[in-house]
Amino acid sequence: MESNLRPLTLGEILDRTAQLYRTNFLLLAGIAAVYAGVGMVLNLLDIGLSEMLTALHQGMRLHWTVQVFSGVALVVIVLFGNVAGAANNRAVAWVHLGEPATIGGAYRGIVSRLGRYLWLGCLKFLFAWTPLAVLYGGFVGTYLYYVARGVLPQPGAPPAAAPAGGDPAMIVFGVVTIAFGLLFFPAFIYGTFMSLRYALAVPASVVENLRARNAIRRSIELTKGARGRIFVLFLLVGVIETGFLALTQGFFIVYALRHQANVPVALRILQQIVFFITNSFVAPIPATGLTVFYYDQRVRKEGFDIEWMMQAAGLTAPGPVAALAAPGEVDGVAPELEPSEPAMPDADSAHE
Repeated sequence: MESNLRPLTLGEILDRTAQLYRTNFLLLAGIAAVYAGVGMVLNLLDIGLSEMLTALHQGMRLHWTVQVFSGVALVVIVLFGNVAGAANNRAVAWVHLGEPATIGGAYRGIVSRLGRYLWLGCLKFLFAWTPLAVLYGGFVGTYLYYVARGVLPQPGAPPAAAPAGGDPAMIVFGVVTIAFGLLFFPAFIYGTFMSLRYALAVPASVVENLRARNAIRRSIELTKGARGRIFVLFLLVGVIETGFLALTQGFFIVYALRHQANVPVALRILQQIVFFITNSFVAPIPATGLTVFYYDQRVRKEGFDIEWMMQAAGLTAPGPVAALAAPGEVDGVAPELEPSEPAMPDADSAHE
C-alpha cells in the first residue's frame, strides 16, 4: 500500500504520470487496446462499405452513406473511449496507491456500472459541446439546402460555371459560412473550458462510486484551482499524439497526396492496423494523468494523504470514498453506500 502521498507540482504530476505509464505499460496499453480495436473494426467496415459502393457505381450513395456511417462510428468510438477511460482510471487508482492491477480486473471493476460511465460520457459531451454540435448541424443543414436548390454542386459533381456578375445565392452562402466560422471559435473555447471543469468526473465516479451527475458536480469542485494545469496536460498529450501520428501516419498521408487520394485497399487496411497500435500506446496517457490529478486535488483540498496514511497504519477503517475494490472484485463500494442522485440543475450551475 502506497502511503507516500503529498501535494505535487505540475512537473511532479507529469513525472508521476510518465512513471506510471512506463512501469505499467502492458497493463495500460492492454486496456486501451480494447477501445482502439473497436475503432479499427469500424474503420475497416467503413473501407469495405466504400469499396462495395464504388464497385456498384453508386457514387452519390457512397458519399452520403459514408458520411452517415462515419458519424455513427464516431459516436460509438467516443462511448467506448469512456468505457476504456473508466477501466484505465480503475487500474491507475490501484497502482497509484500501491495495489496490484490486471486488465481483466480493471474491466470487471467497471462492468456492473457500464451504463453509468456511458451516461456520464454523454452528459459531459452534451454540457460541453452542444453549442458546437448545434453550429455544425446548422452549417450542414445550410449546405444541404443550397445543394438542393442547385446553388452548390452535388457531391462528386464538377462545379458549374459561375455567372458573369456572380451568383447572389453563392454570395449569401459565403457570408453564412463566414458567420458560422466566427461562431465556431467561441463555441470551441466554451467546450474546452467546460471539458476542463468535467475532467475529473470519471475518476471521481470510478473511485467514489458516484452516479453520473454527482460525479460532474464533484469534478467541478475538485478542478477549482487546477484547470490551468489540467489544460497543460491536455496540451502536452495533444503534442505527443500529433508527434506519434506524424511518425506513424506520415507515409500514408504523403502517399495519398501524391496519388490524389487514390490509395489501394491493402495500404488503407495497413494504415488502420498501424493506427490501432498507435492509439493503444497513446490513449492511456491522458486518463492516467487525470487520475493522478484527481488524487492530487483530494490531497490538496481534503487531506487525503493523511487519511490514507492513517489507513495504511491501521488506525482507521477504510471509508466508503477511499476504499477501492481488489482487482478480482466487481465493485469497490457496496451499493447501499452509493449516494442519492438529486436533480441536476441546468447545464451549468456551470457558472460559478
